[in-house]
Amino acid sequence: MAYSASSGNEIGDRRYIAAAMRAPMLEREYETELGRRWRDKEDQKALDELVTSHVRLAVKIASGFRGYGLPVSDLIQEGNIGLLEAAKRFDPEKGVRFSTYASWWILAGVQEFIVRNASIIRLGSTPAQKKLFFNLRRLRAKIASVDDVLMTDANRQEIADILKVPINAVERMEAHLSGPDRSLNITIGEDGDELQNFLKDDRPNPEEIVIDRVDSNIRGQWLQEALDTLSPREKDIIQHRFMDGDKTTLADIGESYGVTKERIRQIESRALGKLKDVLEDAHGADAPLGNA
Repeated sequence: MAYSASSGNEIGDRRYIAAAMRAPMLEREYETELGRRWRDKEDQKALDELVTSHVRLAVKIASGFRGYGLPVSDLIQEGNIGLLEAAKRFDPEKGVRFSTYASWWILAGVQEFIVRNASIIRLGSTPAQKKLFFNLRRLRAKIASVDDVLMTDANRQEIADILKVPINAVERMEAHLSGPDRSLNITIGEDGDELQNFLKDDRPNPEEIVIDRVDSNIRGQWLQEALDTLSPREKDIIQHRFMDGDKTTLADIGESYGVTKERIRQIESRALGKLKDVLEDAHGADAPLGNA
């Protein structure tokens, strides 16, 4: 069940989408095996399986941009193109799950497609206008509390101030984004399932999904690698002080090691300094503790 960018005009092959949405997610070990088979042998079946098992991710991310002036079916098509590109470039030895890596490619492809094709082009495509385009819905929901509520002039001015754009730009973009997207009613299975039945209405925006995944996976891995550079005692103290649910006191740790709490504080301070140096050397400003 290979994906083709030319599968069709509406969601590509509807049977493909329906089956892919129900395809089981891969175990990490098998995902790694598929990635290696494609990387080392260009095994097309392995690539197809890696892509097919993650089509639901492309659908969910792409559908988060519904209502931006383009059919969701087209957005999903672009999301699948990004997914395919991610699968071709995936390096299973990096230690990052494919879903995390692919999210970046899917998101980038969908956003670029929207900016390139939506009628925002008639409104202008400066960096400020693109920022307004992708953030208005989120800010409107946050400020007005209800996503589809009619905003007041004060609401619009607040958004304009946050995004540093004129209030009339907010008004034009609000009107542009207010139209419905009927492509969510498309039937994608022989049993009559509609695309919208697979989607949640209350999910966070795609940027937040991707950032959360990266923070919990990649940054967690960075921190673990940095911890491994500490001495066993330093690592134990840091874990007890900052990584175990209940923060252990300096006095309690000192008692277990037979030293004063001041000595534990000194070791803790030294260990934090080491962590900061290791993380900043390896990952710069993006590193955890980078601003500590």
